[in-house]
Amino acid sequence: MLKCYNAFRGIDMRGLGTLINMAAIVAGGILGLLFGSLLKERFRESLIKANGVAVIFLGISGTLGKMISVAGGTVTMNGSMMMVGSLAAGVVIGEFINLEDRLEQFGEWLKMKSGSSSDASFVNAFVTASLTVCIGAMAIVGAIQDGMSGDYTTLAVKAILDFLIIMVMSASMGKGCIFSAIPVGILQGSVTLLAVMLSSVMTAEAIDALSLVGNVLIFCVGVNLIRPKTFRVANMLPAVIVAVIWSFFA
Repeated sequence: MLKCYNAFRGIDMRGLGTLINMAAIVAGGILGLLFGSLLKERFRESLIKANGVAVIFLGISGTLGKMISVAGGTVTMNGSMMMVGSLAAGVVIGEFINLEDRLEQFGEWLKMKSGSSSDASFVNAFVTASLTVCIGAMAIVGAIQDGMSGDYTTLAVKAILDFLIIMVMSASMGKGCIFSAIPVGILQGSVTLLAVMLSSVMTAEAIDALSLVGNVLIFCVGVNLIRPKTFRVANMLPAVIVAVIWSFFA
């Protein structure tokens, strides 16, 4: 068995991490639907808010982990200007393109094609779940690692987390959450492909900048779970690209 495992590990399996992640999302969503049908509405609402609080703290911890450094008893804040500038420029670009509206249009198309026209919460569930599992350092860094070296360990860990998150979200929001596997496949697959071609471009500084701003967006997703439509997070997504570009000139 060990020989078979080593032989499997020896094969170039770039992109496998994203496939594992997509499968975990679908599996978690299906289990969530089966479990959610047994819950009353007040339980579903509480689950959404509890999940929102968890996502908020994931975003806060990830952001502070990149911003705060301690050396010689002195606490230093890093990346504040980059974060503010990237978010401001990213929102302008995102609002101009109106990514939020395009994502909702895609959700409406999926709703029709999946025979879910009567599901009033489908689009909101799809958009919210997609932003939750697509945004963040693990998605980007893991996809880069997968593309550069074929190491899908980070994405495998993310798949476990996404399985649990989507299971809870599907139980409370409905089957629209399951279709978040599609944007995950598109985003992470694209990043993996780009990493194969541009492996020398993504420096440690660029990944840190991306991670910092990405975790701010995760915080915004968590707030939206508690207070829907507070942030148009999809229109903030270009901020992570601006952050990467910023890091090359800082």
